[in-house]
Amino acid sequence: MNIARHIALIDELCFRPFSTEHGPSHVAELEGSHGVRGGDPAERAATVNQYEKYRDAIYERLAPRWGHTDPWNLQPVLLRTEREEIPEPWASLSARARMAYLWEAEGTGRWVAVAVADRDETDEVQLLAVVTQTDPV
Repeated sequence: MNIARHIALIDELCFRPFSTEHGPSHVAELEGSHGVRGGDPAERAATVNQYEKYRDAIYERLAPRWGHTDPWNLQPVLLRTEREEIPEPWASLSARARMAYLWEAEGTGRWVAVAVADRDETDEVQLLAVVTQTDPV
């Protein structure tokens, strides 16, 4: 993993124009366990653990810039999707990840979230960065 490269991509996404087909959000895969779907539970657990360390390392680099925040538990957001419409990208993120670090990127009008997408054990594990104009729910 290259933290500097991931931070540079997050910075770029904070200023990149949004496309009309994807709405006011960018979702970027920073790391992916391509080929590790379901399969060996020990290998998956090791990948999740490693990506959580990467997520935490990114947090350590972004927190001095945008503020130290508590982890955002996405479970309540996921539960709310059953009874109300939650805007994207938050509905999708809550379906894929259990928690995220979240900041309002000062001076950009955008929100940044970094999360490990590991909720679906039949899907690959991903380290994601989400940059959006949509306020968190």
